[in-house]
Formats: sequence, structure tokens, C-alpha cells
Amino acid sequence: MNLKQMVGIESAKYVKDGMIVGLGTGSTAYYMVEEIGRRMKEEGLHITGVTTSKATEEQALGLGIPLKSIDEVSHVDLTIDGADEISADFQGTKGGGAALLFEKIVASYSKEVIWIVDESKMVNLLGKFPLPVEVIPYGSEQLLKKFNNKQYNGKIRLQEDGTPLLTDSNNYIIDLHLEAIENPQELATWLDHQVGVVEHGLFLNIVNRVIIGTSSEGVKTIEVTR
Repeated sequence: MNLKQMVGIESAKYVKDGMIVGLGTGSTAYYMVEEIGRRMKEEGLHITGVTTSKATEEQALGLGIPLKSIDEVSHVDLTIDGADEISADFQGTKGGGAALLFEKIVASYSKEVIWIVDESKMVNLLGKFPLPVEVIPYGSEQLLKKFNNKQYNGKIRLQEDGTPLLTDSNNYIIDLHLEAIENPQELATWLDHQVGVVEHGLFLNIVNRVIIGTSSEGVKTIEVTR
């Protein structure tokens, strides 16, 4: 069993009968969704899922997980999702799978958020992993120039055929290659004020529990207090 599978299975233990559960996106969240599907089939677990991407929606439907959109529920009890980087003070970068907008919307309406990662995602400072910024196509080149005037080394994310990758909302992703983010809150505030930016991958002060798969200690769970 690989580390991603280990934390995915462990995180599903926090899902209780009757919950509305935010189902994250990505290679680690995949195992969590699979385990929830197994528990429903074999243990009689009853939940309602709220998905964060079309890919997760397809997976969940294939497993028989009942789904509602974020607009059809009053809240989300628990969201479980992966992360691309988690800093020493438990701030996060997400969006490597281009699902950051839906992921942040679902997380923002959640009573509790769990991130599931392998140990390679734990860092001192955010920034080695490129920071995704979702932007509308109109004006995207102007935003790219603005980012690069600030030395953010932005690049529009491309598909294999060389055309811009489209998110589930038909937007572009500009990845900022920053190396180190000394002040995530300051950068997040600046990005929030740029016209044409839909959302960014800085997930700040949002996680309650981090489940980490390690090669030496197995699964390690950290409760985050703020």
C-alpha cells in the first residue's frame, strides 16, 4: 500500500453516517473517495457528497455515492482533500490539478477541513511548487505581463497540444514560479484585488487536521490549532 493510499483510507475514518462530505480532487483524494465508496457498500455508511471537480464527480457516481452541488446544501460537515504544499505553520498551496476554485468554494462552507498528503508535501516555506492562479481568458495576457513585471515568473498552463488548459469553469491557469513565498497573506491579498483573477491556490487559515503518510512512521495525524 503506498503512502497516498494509506492516508486516503485513514481520512475516510472521520466520515460519519449522515454527513455531508466535501470530496477533494487529485491522486491522494482518489483513494479517500474509493474508501468511502467501499464503506458505503460494505458497512452501510450513508453520506451525501459534494464534489470539487468533474473528475471526482465521475468517480463518486461510479461508486454509487449520492451527490449534491454546493448550492443544494446548507453547509458541508467535513471536506477531505489533498494539497500540493503545506508549510510549517499549516498554510497550503493547492491547484496542481486545476480544481482550486471549486476546492476553495467547498472548503469555505465546511465545518472542518482535512488535508491528506505524503511527507514530500510538507515544507518550511511555500513556493517551490508553482502557485496556480485561475484567470478568465479575456485579459489573461495582460495579467501575465503584470505578474512578470513583479518577477513572479508566470506561465499559462498548457495542454499537451500546446493550447491553454481549461478548468472546469473554462478559465485559464497561470502558474507563478516563485521558489519561496515569504508572506503568503500579503500575496493572497494582492492577487484577490487583481481584475480578471478568479481565484488563487493559497489556502490560508483553512485546515483543521493534516494526515501525513511517512515512510518511517506510517500515518501521522496533526491537529491544527489557530
